[in-house]
Amino acid sequence: MPTDYRSQTIDAALLDDLSHLVRLAIREDLDRTADLTTLALVPQGIQGSAVILPRVAGVAAGVELIEAILQELDSQITWTQHLGDGERFEPKQPIATLTGETRDLLTCERTVLNFLGRLFGIATLTSRYVSKIEGSKARVYDTRKTTPGWRRLEKYAVRCGGGRNHRLGLYDGILIKDNHLACRASKDGQLLDPGKAVEIAKTFLVSGAYRFENPPMIEIEIDRVSQLESALKAFPDIVLLDNMNCDLLKECVEIRDRMAPSVELEASGGVNLDTIGSIALTGVDRISVGALTHSAINLDLGLDWILN
Repeated sequence: MPTDYRSQTIDAALLDDLSHLVRLAIREDLDRTADLTTLALVPQGIQGSAVILPRVAGVAAGVELIEAILQELDSQITWTQHLGDGERFEPKQPIATLTGETRDLLTCERTVLNFLGRLFGIATLTSRYVSKIEGSKARVYDTRKTTPGWRRLEKYAVRCGGGRNHRLGLYDGILIKDNHLACRASKDGQLLDPGKAVEIAKTFLVSGAYRFENPPMIEIEIDRVSQLESALKAFPDIVLLDNMNCDLLKECVEIRDRMAPSVELEASGGVNLDTIGSIALTGVDRISVGALTHSAINLDLGLDWILN
């Protein structure tokens, strides 16, 4: 069985998502006409350069996607990279320089900055969470609470910020939640205990109904300490401890260490920058944080013209 969920990199699927998103962004800005202000004021044929500058400190993510964005914009812009994804920067530290037809630069400006600002914001927020648990064994994970259409991009940004990726989608792992148990009960009147649910999931994976190159991980959510022993006896890969305070988390860690040390424990719910440090000290292995993607603020970037 795998030891973790798959990490999001710049792969073909991410680039395909990016292509669709950039096309939508172009439609938003230009509809099917043109940049009227630029056409009115800027003569054709003028060449220029501008540098992407952050207004605040942060962590870069998506710089290495600039080339793909410019290709989709069908512009004659070349660019020079000054910073790599995952690197920290200070205010006014150059990120990249864009050079080309001035009309193209002005028309593409907001689209490029919107993509980078979103990804920079996620990477920067993630790095703040990661710094809060330094010295513990815990790792910070994202969730599926992502912007529709942006999941691969946002999970890539989490990685740039030092976080880890939880499952990419429903196809990428088995995560048994309370609603799965409730729906099963509504069908046959039997509310499965966590251990039984894990056993059913394991049987499904070897049934031959689906062919897996790498069998997906099995994770089960519990919200009461009394459910933990049943779950551990079935040896899932991970037990998700939902909305438990630190005292309960410590109790669960003690039970896990005694019964099934190989099973990892994931804390979720009520996690913020003020609480994550205390949660990490309970001994859990993973802390999932929806805020990394659903509450990140776009980082303020500008495109400053280089005057010759």
